[in-house]
Amino acid sequence: MSVPRPVGSITRGTTNPNRLRRMDRWVLHAVCPGLRKAADPLAVDLGYGANGRTTQELFDRLRRHVRPDIDVVGIEIDPERVAAAQPLAEPGLSFARGGFEVPLPDGRRPFFVRAANVLRQYDESQVAGAWALVVDRLAPGGVFVEGTCDEIGRRSTWVALGAGSPVPQTFSMSAHVGSLERPSDLAERLPKALIHRNVPGERIHDFLRAFDDSWSAAAPYRTFGARQRWITAVESLAHKGFPVLDGPVRWRLGEVTVPWDVVSPS
Repeated sequence: MSVPRPVGSITRGTTNPNRLRRMDRWVLHAVCPGLRKAADPLAVDLGYGANGRTTQELFDRLRRHVRPDIDVVGIEIDPERVAAAQPLAEPGLSFARGGFEVPLPDGRRPFFVRAANVLRQYDESQVAGAWALVVDRLAPGGVFVEGTCDEIGRRSTWVALGAGSPVPQTFSMSAHVGSLERPSDLAERLPKALIHRNVPGERIHDFLRAFDDSWSAAAPYRTFGARQRWITAVESLAHKGFPVLDGPVRWRLGEVTVPWDVVSPS
């Protein structure tokens, strides 16, 4: 019997240790309450790249902070990368070949899927189809997080989609605020669905411009540190009518989340 060809293309596979810490920190906050209650605590790291180190980091974080019985599967389309990751495997952590179809044995469905720096290397026209494939594989109540970050994880953005809908629910940004000149510095790390939309007339452009304006107006607060300036800028966004989510506890991490329709392509 022939084995179905994985859905997707081999990407550059660039990865660095601890690169995805910002995305994972948000996952622990937003996704893990549901994962703790999941009947089958299973997570997938989709397209982990040249080595499985970031998959191992996700496994360690989830087992330490969520549940000690969580299983994590790293899925890569390149068989050589799957083979290279095998020395990292241990009980609960495994690596397999596949793509956006998220192949798993025994009919298992993941509650959580992470795809970082994968779709960035695809055409924008391919994003919606990839999203639809992944969310169709999620367990009920599951979450798919897809996004992009820089090489050392100081600037990151992502979207979160829920099971049953190929449309994102939220959009998030997270940065090392002490190294920012302005919030729109994160524009070059937007998810593929948004990176070409940062032009006048698009919602993401309006959001980033408003954020820059709020950041500039909050300049006096840099006396109290970059984090306080970021918090003040996010509060200003809220006063302008942007429905920012969470609160200062998350904002002080250099993070902000808004509903998807705030930034969705026109």
